[in-house]
Amino acid sequence: MAVDYAPLLVFFAVNFFAPAEPMMRLVAGFSGMLSDMDRLGALVIARVICATTAFVLATIVAIVVSRVKLGHVSPMLWISGVLVVVFGGLTVYFHDPRFIQMKPTIVYATFAGVLLFGLLTGRPLLEGLLGTAYPGLTAEGWRKLTRNWTLFFIGMAVLNELVWRSATWDFWVGFKLWGAIPLTLGFAMANIPMLMRHGLTAADGAVEKELPPE
Repeated sequence: MAVDYAPLLVFFAVNFFAPAEPMMRLVAGFSGMLSDMDRLGALVIARVICATTAFVLATIVAIVVSRVKLGHVSPMLWISGVLVVVFGGLTVYFHDPRFIQMKPTIVYATFAGVLLFGLLTGRPLLEGLLGTAYPGLTAEGWRKLTRNWTLFFIGMAVLNELVWRSATWDFWVGFKLWGAIPLTLGFAMANIPMLMRHGLTAADGAVEKELPPE
């Protein structure tokens, strides 16, 4: 999970803690658009471009580290990583934060669509992804878990749209770290009692969970 969420921490750190003047000089060196803006507008765009570029690079590193250290890259990390690179690249190229802000919505909608397809067709797609994380879980347990995560992803897609369309850039970045991640972890934990009732056993006293990256 550390590999999955490390890029988001980099994104947050660069946006809030990187010095303003070096960021503005760096962006101004590659683009002349900042000269036509007031200082506040230029600072926001500089933050967007620098933080998004760091996010893209950190995501690529996370994929490489996952492959080298763990021997594989999870499908969820692949999906999220590809979308980060594509939409992050569009944000940097067009100097428009809306592309990277829409990325979580598309990730959540993709996961929800895939899981819903599995539910409707009777295919245990979630079991194929997380089977080793939930040992002993019955078919009914997998069905309920898939249903719950499908509804959660739909809810998160709607929530992300509401936040980025109605709040500032900094608020949205903070929401990704302090809102989306705790909600995801809390939801995963809230499912454990239901899973235990449907045969879940904990290997070595712990239940390993693979959560979707941001």
